[in-house]
Amino acid sequence: MNHIQQPSPDAAASQPAAPLPEGWRADSGMSAAQAAHRLEQDGPNHLPGDHSRGLLHIVLETLQDPMFALLLAAGVLYLLLGDVQEGAVLLGLVLVVLALTLYQEGRTENALAALRRLSSPRALVLRDGARLRIAGAEVVCGDVLVLAEGDRVPADAVLLEGNAVQVDESLLTGEAVAVDKLQAEALFSGTLLVGGHGTARVTAIGAQTEIGRIGSALDGLGQEVSPLKRQMARLVKLLAFVALGASLFLVAAHGLMHGDWLAALLAGIALAMALLPQEFSVVLTVIPALGAWRLSKEHVLTRRMAAIETLGATSVLCADKTGTLTENRMTVAQLYVPADHNPAGQTLAIDYANSMELPEAFHGLVEYSILASMSDPFDPMEKAFHRLGQHFLQGTEHLHRDWSLVQEYALTPELRAMSHVWRAAEGQSDSGVHSVAAKGAPEAIFDLCHLDAPTQARLQGAVDAMAAQGLRVLGVAQARFAGEEWPAISHDFAFAFVGLLGLQDPLRKGIPEAVQQCHAAGIRVVMITGDYPATAQAIAQAAHIGVQQAGQVLTGSDMDALDDQQLQQRMRTVSVCARIAPQQKLRIVQALKANGEIVAMTGDGVNDAPALKAAHVGVAMGGRGTDVAREAAALVLLDDNFASIVRAVRLGRRIFDNLRKSMSYILAVHVPTAGVALLPVLLGWPTLLFPLHIAFLELVIDPACSLVFENEPSEHDVMQRPPRDPQAPLFAGAVLVTALLQGLGVLVVVMGAYVWADTWLSDAAARAFTFTALVMGNLALIFSNRSSTAPLWVSLRVPNRALWVVAGLTVLLLLLTLYQPWVNKLFQFGPLQPLDALMAAGLGLCSVVWFEGLKLWRGGAALRHRSVPPSGPRP
Repeated sequence: MNHIQQPSPDAAASQPAAPLPEGWRADSGMSAAQAAHRLEQDGPNHLPGDHSRGLLHIVLETLQDPMFALLLAAGVLYLLLGDVQEGAVLLGLVLVVLALTLYQEGRTENALAALRRLSSPRALVLRDGARLRIAGAEVVCGDVLVLAEGDRVPADAVLLEGNAVQVDESLLTGEAVAVDKLQAEALFSGTLLVGGHGTARVTAIGAQTEIGRIGSALDGLGQEVSPLKRQMARLVKLLAFVALGASLFLVAAHGLMHGDWLAALLAGIALAMALLPQEFSVVLTVIPALGAWRLSKEHVLTRRMAAIETLGATSVLCADKTGTLTENRMTVAQLYVPADHNPAGQTLAIDYANSMELPEAFHGLVEYSILASMSDPFDPMEKAFHRLGQHFLQGTEHLHRDWSLVQEYALTPELRAMSHVWRAAEGQSDSGVHSVAAKGAPEAIFDLCHLDAPTQARLQGAVDAMAAQGLRVLGVAQARFAGEEWPAISHDFAFAFVGLLGLQDPLRKGIPEAVQQCHAAGIRVVMITGDYPATAQAIAQAAHIGVQQAGQVLTGSDMDALDDQQLQQRMRTVSVCARIAPQQKLRIVQALKANGEIVAMTGDGVNDAPALKAAHVGVAMGGRGTDVAREAAALVLLDDNFASIVRAVRLGRRIFDNLRKSMSYILAVHVPTAGVALLPVLLGWPTLLFPLHIAFLELVIDPACSLVFENEPSEHDVMQRPPRDPQAPLFAGAVLVTALLQGLGVLVVVMGAYVWADTWLSDAAARAFTFTALVMGNLALIFSNRSSTAPLWVSLRVPNRALWVVAGLTVLLLLLTLYQPWVNKLFQFGPLQPLDALMAAGLGLCSVVWFEGLKLWRGGAALRHRSVPPSGPRP
């Protein structure tokens, strides 16, 4: 988009925004009522162009399906032949199949629309003086945005206040260099904060924004095509060519044999309808879309449909500790300060429940931990420090709400500590002298304080003791600085060590059980954290992530010492990665992928984006994650919970299973349908299937392949199987052979039924007998394909309301065709006694015996070829 003119710095500020409501203040923002009124007045914050499909679009798309063209052609032919009733019925069936397709497509579109609403950018705004996370579409002019590093700006705005704000405007300008933003400068919708934080007032939304005016330049971006869809497109093309060739052959053969070319054309149309696998495209749209909707009910948002295919193949799940395995509900549990009279120092366990008093020796530690934090924090650790101070230091001189923050030194990959420089209130300190507070990783604080080796060793013992209890340990330091010429780096302050804080973050409920489910499913769980190794190891053991061997823990410093091949070797056994910087996650992903693993990786920060993009399944945090991480990921955890990932893996396996079952059924059911349309003509028998019969079968096949199989619950062993090979085609080996053998089995039964019926029934009655057997064989295929492993009598106990609705309606329609005279005549059926109908139905259903035998054969073959143990990682 380099051709787009760069917006001027004051473009947003100069836009004619609606006047601010009475009582508006920058520190309180809009009231809920004012925002609702403005939303109603101005409309939602949408960019031009709605990619959702309307009803008319779906109708036009559906009418382009070859099946509808064939139905229309058959109807017109019947009208030309003077058979007005059958022609009218066929044209009426066009409307019925269209309605059924619209129902399925409409349900799919509703599910996709719900996903689009969930995946729309979120915005943090001030409403009634409180911070509120809302959908980006609900942002209105006058809203005060609260922005931080990693956020995407949801609307054009003017910066009210900010600290070191840098914005990536490449979406608009094409320039990759971040732009510094000062107070009163413009921020543009769609641009990205890559540094700093601040607040901004919205001046324009939707089409009135800078990006809205050029929104048409963003249209036409095609969605990615999943490997499965590419595979199915090749299969459909192949079958379409087969259908065309077979139909032309049948037309020629029938015309030459019987001399009736119009009848030959009808037979050719019937065969084309029997062979065309148009259901594949329906299934590949409906099942993944509704599956993604089901995933959202499990608090997992699907941003890329292709991830659903890969989810069930995941072999390594890399999960952040804080907030994913733990509750991200930090509480200061232990304090440590050095003591001159005691070389080991003083340690204090914090008890909030009882009315304990905080000893004076620990006051400074709590004071400087708060000064090293934001005044209005959103980080759980900093909130914990503020709660500690409010609980124990209320009314003392150690809380400084009237001090001013004058300089910040952010945490960097080189120094895992941050520093704040404060100016005291007038009259509280020497003129020009500032207080400096730093907090961070203990080793970084030791480095800032320039401690000697014996002192570091002694303090390291205190760190190890806290970490062994599963506490997250931070160090605190303080310094004083005179003047306004700030050092370039925080190392240049003369810091003195203050103490250590141990924070407790309990495991989320159900995490050990979720980890055990992963192990049973052949998925190795790797915990990644910036915490101290001993802390990480204690949490890993509580979560049942195995760390019994020394080689199963890898630190960031260890990684730096390894080349890529050595790292690949280490990652074969690693279960815990500790003291890991976000940038190192990418190397972890690349090493695991080089080992042949299918990797799912969680992340929430700006620096996590490359790893999320590189992983087979990137999983961003919806609660604490940045917009950058969300956009780089394929999935978003709406509740930031590891257990939701495991539920998503289970559901991903279910979705893929149901896709495979549905497509196996489609392939199988087309074999007898095409065979019954083709073989009688080649053998010189009367024609058994006409276009009307095929249309009837489509009324059963369409809802069965999508609605019935989409509703199938998970197989009982879905989380006891090893991960599948994502490169393996959907139809290969035993799956393809089983589907074809199932279809051939039904074909043999149906043709056998015709041969038998032809000995004592008229041609029309024999046709009715054969059609009944075919319809019931179709139902038998549906019931048998519900499970690829469980016997039929077991799967019958598994509830599926859609199955029984489809089966019941099929039987009712079949009875209507057999015993309603007008319909019976249309189908060219002769009278069939109830006993004969029951016999035909029984013959069709008896093909289940053949299906169950194939299931036993396939199950045995799978056991013989299974090479991955259920509880271990993939080789």
